[in-house]
Amino acid sequence: MRSDWYWKQRHTNVIRRFLSFAKDGARVVFVPGNHDEAFRDYVGLDFGDIKIEREYAYETADGKRLLILHGDEFDAVIKRAKWVAVFGAQVYESLINVNRLYNWLRRLFGLGYWSLAGYLKRKTKDVVKVISNYELALASAAKRKSYDGVICGHVHHAEIREIDGITYYNCGDWVESCTALVERTDGTVEILDWTERVADKGKEPGEPA
Repeated sequence: MRSDWYWKQRHTNVIRRFLSFAKDGARVVFVPGNHDEAFRDYVGLDFGDIKIEREYAYETADGKRLLILHGDEFDAVIKRAKWVAVFGAQVYESLINVNRLYNWLRRLFGLGYWSLAGYLKRKTKDVVKVISNYELALASAAKRKSYDGVICGHVHHAEIREIDGITYYNCGDWVESCTALVERTDGTVEILDWTERVADKGKEPGEPA
């Protein structure tokens, strides 16, 4: 949206849904990342019922303290070579566009959703190593701050695992992996995979099931 206005009705629908959560009493906190870092200029402010924070301390129903942040500040590529990160973002966007076309063709043949970008990440050893180092850095930061776990995103790879006594949670994303993190009433946090919900209905991830 820096170079061109791109806003569809479904984007408005998402915002309205979050606002409805807030009006019903839920605490809604927006943690901007590197793709919407312009909002970091407003950290600490409240926009209606939504609070903007750089990071957030969350306590689960079973009493675990979790550090929530986007996580791009722990990405060595972004910290050391901004131009590489910009180029990578452009390549990633191209992969997403190719992936949309590919999955459109798959639906014509009755096949389910498949992530090209996710597949390439899993098959590229250097990317796997970067993700692993990223996970270790996040877990280490949470441990230094005396948290029980850390929730982040950024690398678009949904994951829950234990690292040196810290539970590392990554929500993935709503575009490529189509995943999110949810907490059950007993405090258990798990990955919600939208592709599993739409696989048998021939819909594109993000469309109503």
